[in-house]
Amino acid sequence: MLRALIPAHWRPHLRETLELVLLPGLAAVLPWAWCFWVFQRLSARCRWLYRDTCECALREAQVRGWVSPDQAPLWLAQRRLVTLIDHADLYLAATRSNRWMQRHLQVQGQWPVAGQAGILATFHWGAGMWGLRHAQQAGLTPHALVAPLNGAHFAGHPVLHRYIQARTAYVAKALGCATLDVSNSLRPAVRALRNNEQVLAAIDVPSDQVAASVPVQIAGMAARVPKALLRLAVEQKVPVTVYLTGINMDTGQRTLRIVPLPVLEDLDALVEAVFIHLTEALHQDSVAWHFWSEAPRFFAVPAPAGAD
Repeated sequence: MLRALIPAHWRPHLRETLELVLLPGLAAVLPWAWCFWVFQRLSARCRWLYRDTCECALREAQVRGWVSPDQAPLWLAQRRLVTLIDHADLYLAATRSNRWMQRHLQVQGQWPVAGQAGILATFHWGAGMWGLRHAQQAGLTPHALVAPLNGAHFAGHPVLHRYIQARTAYVAKALGCATLDVSNSLRPAVRALRNNEQVLAAIDVPSDQVAASVPVQIAGMAARVPKALLRLAVEQKVPVTVYLTGINMDTGQRTLRIVPLPVLEDLDALVEAVFIHLTEALHQDSVAWHFWSEAPRFFAVPAPAGAD
């Protein structure tokens, strides 16, 4: 009934406002325990929530043998929950202190020593805002690599465009360092490393977005991933630290796992050493990977889960 009263051309904007602002924005005004309780129930009952991307993610995971038919309803509900929490973290991080982070973030491992050049590598996984905050609190000076926010890419989606702009701006604020656009050249990243700063990136980007890629096995699936940043680590002889920021789906607590890698002189060895952590994460909690819906752009052919 209500849908019939809303003009058709308004509906996509209202949906984006609901999914990107109003519902995740509850995190700014509710205690987190209450908010997580609400998010759990919304994710379990509201099948329309993030429907297109979540159902696409489920299809791709099923094609590759990661989700059986009897697991699909729970997997899909948790996929909605991960998406909602990830969006909510923009509002939560902007309104909570580092003391809140210390109470709600369980950390395994340690960041490298501040004042040394390095690359911080992560994946599109879980809810990553608190990893940024924690790195900055540890004294690191990471510059996040971000894609240019070309307005043409968001044509017809003004709410999404403003949301992405706000999220990118907060990344720089959380890290205390300007973000870097390296779409044309890696020179800004090289300058940061030579200044004994760090470069941070989510490196599980489809290879069709970059000029050069390298093959790698991810959980038994043949994939291609960008090689420029990891090649830079080899050439500059700087260490890579892999980290993942996850979510305890039962309690809403966040987890941060930090794994420093030794300096490696072989690119293939470094790529394997980095992406083994995505493999392990997928086996532990496959629903937390945000790029399942982009799987055809990563993987050459479907392969069953667990094939090594």
